[in-house]
Amino acid sequence: MSMHAEDDVIAPISVERSPASLTATAAPNADRAVASRTRTFDTSRLSKDFAEQGAFLYLQDFLAPEVTAQLVQSARGLLDEVNRNYLPGHKQGGSVSRHTIDRLAPFIAELYRSKELIGWLEQLSGDKLQVSPADDPHAYALYYYTRAGDHIGWHYDTSYYDGRRYTLLLGVIDESSCRLDYELHTRNPDVPDQPGSVQIPPGGLVFFDGDKLRHRITPAGENQMRVSLTFEYVTDPNMRPWRRFISNMKDAIAYFGFRQVFRQMTKRGKDHA
Repeated sequence: MSMHAEDDVIAPISVERSPASLTATAAPNADRAVASRTRTFDTSRLSKDFAEQGAFLYLQDFLAPEVTAQLVQSARGLLDEVNRNYLPGHKQGGSVSRHTIDRLAPFIAELYRSKELIGWLEQLSGDKLQVSPADDPHAYALYYYTRAGDHIGWHYDTSYYDGRRYTLLLGVIDESSCRLDYELHTRNPDVPDQPGSVQIPPGGLVFFDGDKLRHRITPAGENQMRVSLTFEYVTDPNMRPWRRFISNMKDAIAYFGFRQVFRQMTKRGKDHA
C-alpha cells in the first residue's frame, strides 16, 4: 500500500446539513464496524511499516462505509457548534471538542472507545493504550477548514502527559485542496528526514506518535471544506499540574475557547467537592 497519494482525486461528498442530535438512520455498531475492516488487514505487516516509518502509518481506505457516512452526517450537523480561532503565522480554522461531541454526536465517542479499534492500534504501536482523561477536550475532536486560508502550520502533537500520546486522524469530509504535509524521522539523528504529503479521503487513516511527526495542513481555497476527526490515546494518563495549565491555555486560545475548556474544569471541581 503506497504511503504517498499525491495524485489522488477525491470526489466531493454531498450530504445535507442537519442537526447533529438527529440521525436519519441508526448508528452502526462501532466494534463490529471496526472489526469488519481490521480483520481484513495484514496487521503484522502494517505494524512493521509503522515502526520503519518512525511511528507513522497512512491508509487511504480504513473506515467501513457506514461509519464514514455517520461521521459525515455528524460533522455537518455540528457546523453551528464550531469554535473558530486565528493565530497569525500559525493557524486558522475551527474545532469542536469532545465535550460538545458527547452531547450531540455520541457515536463518535463510542467509536473512540471501541475495544476493537484500541486493540488494533495497540498491535500497530506495540504499546498498551488508554483513552485520554474525561476533561481532555482533545481526546476526540473535529477540525474544520471551511474558509479560504484555513490551515495549521508546522508542528508536533506535543504530549503533556507523562507517557506517550498517539494521534489517530480520520478523514471525514474532503471537498478541498488541503494536504497533510509531514516529515518522518525528525527526532532520529541516525535516519535522514523523509518528507511526504497525502490528501486524506473520507474514511482514510493516519496514525502516528504525536511527538515524532512534524506536520502541517496546507491552506484551504475559496469555497472549500475539509473536516477531520482526531482521536488521542495515551500510555500514561497522568499530567503534572504545570503541564496541565499549559495544555489548558493552549486548548483555550488555539482551539476550543476559554468557556469550553474552563467550564469543564469548574464542573470537575464541583463534582469532586
